[in-house]
Amino acid sequence: MKIHQNPRHWAAKKALTTPGIASVANYGLVKLHTRIFLGKAEEAHREERREHLDDFFDATMGTYVAALQAGYSEAQAREITHIQANFDFFNHGWTEMMEIPGDELEAHYRRYDEFFTEHGITIDDPLGDFRLSSGIAEAPSTPEKLETPEYENAIAGFSDDVYTETEDGEIVVGGTAEPKEVDPTKAPGVPSGDADGEANA
Repeated sequence: MKIHQNPRHWAAKKALTTPGIASVANYGLVKLHTRIFLGKAEEAHREERREHLDDFFDATMGTYVAALQAGYSEAQAREITHIQANFDFFNHGWTEMMEIPGDELEAHYRRYDEFFTEHGITIDDPLGDFRLSSGIAEAPSTPEKLETPEYENAIAGFSDDVYTETEDGEIVVGGTAEPKEVDPTKAPGVPSGDADGEANA
């Protein structure tokens, strides 16, 4: 999958793994992801999906931290959560929100098969063990979009590895090295951070 990686992502990693600010960072990142992906949806469907996406992304923050603890890189851990989201979007027929085409879902799953299997994650059950105890809000599906999918926001051809685009526009396989100095307050939602700033998920 092709994702971005910049100082805000490293700040988010630091914030999510720092006691005292992790919950604040979690909230800010959930709202950021919901806003980004609702922006890809048709306006008529945005509000009916908001609560579901808030719950879903809240659950994937747990996935992200668990993947880091399992030894995956920041880019890999974040890609894992994006793959989960694409499974969910596919299951709902929300093809316009997908970052990868449907025929690449299986290839992405296989790359993280060990992690997904350990945590009960499948294409049909994108959250597995990370499902919130309070449940995930329901949202209407659009299965008709799967009949002739267009995947208008998906980028194909990056299913063999995680590809990160840096701030300079360079594509790096596997991601960049973590900076020596990371300021967690630069993470969205963290006090003194850029809560309203534009960022890539």
